[in-house]
Amino acid sequence: VAFVVCRSLEGLKTFSYLEELILDNNLLGNDLLLPRLPHLHTLTLNKNQISFQRNTCEILLDHLAEVVPSLQYLSLLGNMACPNELVCKEKDEDDYQRYRYFVLHKLKNLKFLDTRKVTRREREEALVRGAFMKVVKPKDAKVGA
Repeated sequence: VAFVVCRSLEGLKTFSYLEELILDNNLLGNDLLLPRLPHLHTLTLNKNQISFQRNTCEILLDHLAEVVPSLQYLSLLGNMACPNELVCKEKDEDDYQRYRYFVLHKLKNLKFLDTRKVTRREREEALVRGAFMKVVKPKDAKVGA
């Protein structure tokens, strides 16, 4: 298990057999780049600066799928990308469930997401509709005079 407080993760490449990595309470954002960690099964990124801006979270999830193929547990609580009442009072359980479908669509091997076990029904729904569950922030509507 590694507990890291940092803004750069460059040194992790020397720990290729790492299985658990806790990166909570850092200033990590959507530009997070991990080295290939084929044995990593647990990653927590709670309370960082990860959001769903301009498809960058989708890029981050694609990156994780590539560099941590054994990932089974991921937690993103406390980030804007994880839409729940802890981050934004306007979010509800439906917003959170859509987020789960989208993440599970991208990271098919997850067994736990945040604090909840992935159910068979969620996995099936993620396969069918997960790609369409991307949480997006609507652009400001400009009103013409």
